[in-house]
Amino acid sequence: METKSPFLDTIFLLRKEECITLFSSLQQISPQEEVEAGDYFETEFEKERLEFLSDQLICNKLAAVWAAKILYHSAQLYLIRENTEKNIENLIPVFKGSRDISSILSADLSLRFLPQIIVALNSVDPEDPLIAMLENILAQFHYSGIGYDLDLKNVNWQEELKDTTYRKLYLERIVEKKDYKLAEIPFINKLITAEFGIHKDAFWRELKTITEENNENV
Repeated sequence: METKSPFLDTIFLLRKEECITLFSSLQQISPQEEVEAGDYFETEFEKERLEFLSDQLICNKLAAVWAAKILYHSAQLYLIRENTEKNIENLIPVFKGSRDISSILSADLSLRFLPQIIVALNSVDPEDPLIAMLENILAQFHYSGIGYDLDLKNVNWQEELKDTTYRKLYLERIVEKKDYKLAEIPFINKLITAEFGIHKDAFWRELKTITEENNENV
C-alpha cells in the first residue's frame, strides 16, 4: 500500500502494523491525499462497524481525516521542532465539526494511537506545550483516551453513554485497557457490574464494586 506520500504511508503502516515512521521534515498534506485518506478510513470504519453490529452509524470522513492529520503531525513533531512553534496551532487544530457518535468512532481510527505519542513526548520533555494540546483533544474524544489518565470530572456520564452501541464499546474498552479510574466512577462501575453479572470475576476479578451513595468500596 506504499504511496510515496509520507502522510498516507504513515497512516497505512500504523493501522496495519501499529508502528510509525518518522520523517526528517514536515510535508504539506495535499487535498488529494486527504480525499484518499477519507476513502481509506471509510473502508476501515465499515470493517469495524461489522464488529459492533450497528447499521445506523456511518463514517464521518471529516473527523477521520482531521484525526489522522493530528496523529501524523504530532508524531512528526516528536522529532521535528525547528520553525514549528508559530505554526503548531495549524498543525494541531481543534475539531470544528459536530461531536457525535459517528465522529467519535471515526476519529478513533487514528486517535486511539495518540496516547502512546503523548507518553513518548512526555519522556522527552514533560513541559512540552504540545502535550497539553493533545491531552485537550483526547479529553474531547476521550473514548480514544481510555487507559490514559485524563481529567474527565466534568463529563455527564448519563448523557455521554446514553447511546447503547457507544456505551457497549466504551465499557468494552475500559475492560480491555483495565482503566480503574474510569471503571470506579459509580455510574460506569454500575454498568460494568451489570454487564458482567455473576461472571464479573472471570473478566475482571480485581475490579471493586462502588456504591453510588457514598462512593465507598465494597
